[in-house]
Amino acid sequence: MPPSIRWKCRSRASRSRGKSARAETLRGTIAAAVRESGKDVLLVASTDMSHYISADRAKLLDGLAIDRILALDARGLVETVFDNDISMCGVLPTAAVVVAAAALGATRAELVAYANSGEVTGDDREVVAYAGLRIY
Repeated sequence: MPPSIRWKCRSRASRSRGKSARAETLRGTIAAAVRESGKDVLLVASTDMSHYISADRAKLLDGLAIDRILALDARGLVETVFDNDISMCGVLPTAAVVVAAAALGATRAELVAYANSGEVTGDDREVVAYAGLRIY
């Protein structure tokens, strides 16, 4: 991983370590705002997954994080990302959406797609991975 990208992702993640409680607090705020609006609302968290590791390693590590999202386990997601040094920059916004969706009644999640940049470039040695999930 290039140093500038590594620094940005890791520094954001390290500043966030142990702060899944913030995501839990934000959940109440998001859920309350959605309820107050009285409208159907789409919550979106956008993040890439692993950065500049082999496609096989990315799939393994990202699978750990994806499993926590599928289980609607925001705290477990944050812990998994930090404990396994997964360079998922948007872990906290993702965790906030997971807990907000659960607070709004979501009971299921599904993986819609998983891919990595190597599928386009043909180079699986260093990829950036992406996942699309929906929670309902």
